[in-house]
Amino acid sequence: MKTPRLLDGRLKLRHLVLLDALLRQGSVVGAAVQLHVTQPVATRGLHELEEILGVTLFDRGPRGITPTVYGAAFAEHARAVLAQLTEAGRHIVELADAVRGTVVVGIHLAGSNMLLPRAITKIKADHPYLTVVVREAAPEPLLVELVAGRVDMIVGRLTAPSDEQIERRKLYDEFVDLIVRPTHPLAGRTGIAPAELGEYPWILPGQETVLRRELEEFFARNGIPLPANRVEATSFLTVRELLLANDVIAALPSLIARGEPKFARLDVSLDQIGHSVGLTLPTITLSAPTVSTRRRSARSSNTTESTANRPM
Repeated sequence: MKTPRLLDGRLKLRHLVLLDALLRQGSVVGAAVQLHVTQPVATRGLHELEEILGVTLFDRGPRGITPTVYGAAFAEHARAVLAQLTEAGRHIVELADAVRGTVVVGIHLAGSNMLLPRAITKIKADHPYLTVVVREAAPEPLLVELVAGRVDMIVGRLTAPSDEQIERRKLYDEFVDLIVRPTHPLAGRTGIAPAELGEYPWILPGQETVLRRELEEFFARNGIPLPANRVEATSFLTVRELLLANDVIAALPSLIARGEPKFARLDVSLDQIGHSVGLTLPTITLSAPTVSTRRRSARSSNTTESTANRPM
């Protein structure tokens, strides 16, 4: 097929915005609602984009739409363009007043109790009028937001090496402990048999997380069925309150566990479960004032945070 002519004036910014909405919502109706347009307008926009590219971007089904290989490929470029435009708008605002602005930081459990609060405290001391927005979510949704330019950086577990779109900077390694409340029947015991763990309710991380898959592998290695009595949660506040109120078991990063005096660590080895914690950044970004500030801050705090947060 011929290379699509994308600069002949037919391709509009609204087509890229529509494509992003379709991918996020999984249906034409949902995309129309998100963009505050009618369904026929959204459908016509999709047909226009497919005609411009000369390929089918989505498979239609009773449950919604699914991107084809062409749709998934073009979406990467479309989101990169939208991210650059978002960054350009922020760049203009921040050039007008470089001591102000906004940095959006995505966070999941690892690094949330010490690394991020220390970094925010340090940058606010130098830039008190810089607004730091913290968004807590699972890793995969945060990566989508990062690539789309809606999140500036992610602090948390590093689950893959850097690539063309994502730069990952390791700060320290961390282990995972099994945690209970001090009055739990297993608290303070030594030589706990893995089979005993399956006799109690659990708090497990969401199915979309790497830690969940690692725990499932731990259960399988030790012949423990996946706990039928379980709660699935990634919010630390929810996990903390459930731990303190019930005889449940939870797997938490060691630094979080050690920072809570009301928690007790079980004498169970999880040597095969551990991770690196660090920063995840988009590889393509402009040097807007707050962007430059956050990157300098990340580099300067690398050594300090690595030492301060390394498990003893």
